[in-house]
Amino acid sequence: MRQSLFAYPVANLLHLLGLTLLVGPIMLLDLRLMGFGRGLIDAAAASRVLTRFALAGLAFAAATGPLLFVADAKSLSTSALLIAKLVLIAAALANAALLRLWWGRLLPDWDLFAPWLAKLQAAASIALWVTVAGLGRMIAYL
Repeated sequence: MRQSLFAYPVANLLHLLGLTLLVGPIMLLDLRLMGFGRGLIDAAAASRVLTRFALAGLAFAAATGPLLFVADAKSLSTSALLIAKLVLIAAALANAALLRLWWGRLLPDWDLFAPWLAKLQAAASIALWVTVAGLGRMIAYL
């Protein structure tokens, strides 16, 4: 991977594109679930549209992450930052799955009222994904 002039930069670019496609829509959806934009777009419609983009971003990031790892597997395998990033990705995905499981069928009602626990989960989602992105960037420099 590192021997190629273009392989690593392209994989890195695609990984960042995946992260952008994942985190951008998720943040917009989480903000909507927290009550921002109420009256402009209903929560169920926002979820339908934005989740598709987020899943595409997750697929890009999941496909390119291992390519970046193999470029420097020896040092990355002991990186506390990478381990923390992977743990937080698992936590963010679990949070998303639980949010959908617990609250997904109630989304049409959220144009009037969203449960406080769901709002807390949406805020946690934003914090988790922003931290994941920050850790990912720090891996390159530390």
